[in-house]
Amino acid sequence: MFTEYKNLPNNSRVWIYQADRVFTAQEIAIISAKAIDFIEQWTRHGDNLKGSFTIKYNQFLMIAVDESFNNVSGCSIDASVRFVQQLESELHIDLMNKMNVSFKDGDNINIVKLSDFHQFAKEQKITKETIVFNNMVQTKEEVETKWEVPANQSWHNRFLV
Repeated sequence: MFTEYKNLPNNSRVWIYQADRVFTAQEIAIISAKAIDFIEQWTRHGDNLKGSFTIKYNQFLMIAVDESFNNVSGCSIDASVRFVQQLESELHIDLMNKMNVSFKDGDNINIVKLSDFHQFAKEQKITKETIVFNNMVQTKEEVETKWEVPANQSWHNRFLV
């Protein structure tokens, strides 16, 4: 059962999928329509799930579910992963590469391989103040408070000089 992202409680569970490039306006329309269709049919052992999605910076797809309505199960999580994989295939975009790291450079969002991020940190092109995206956050509240943070406040800190 689809609901607006803003209407989900702060403790809703969130999964973040970072694209390897910016979505086009047409891709955003496709993703939005397909996400609504998916969420409308998303279930846990036959029980409806109350979920939503949002797209941030035209590059991050966030799928969320209100677990106070119904908890997700392994099968329902697998279904959401299959949905994202279908988007990847249809749009020729990488959304699931956990070895990519994203950070801000002014108003620009850069996505680089983890090894490049590590090298940039060694060269001090990335510092403790560099804003990074911590895609490991797990709730809507954490998206608001711990997703977009200085590198020294995230797991990225281990790479800093």
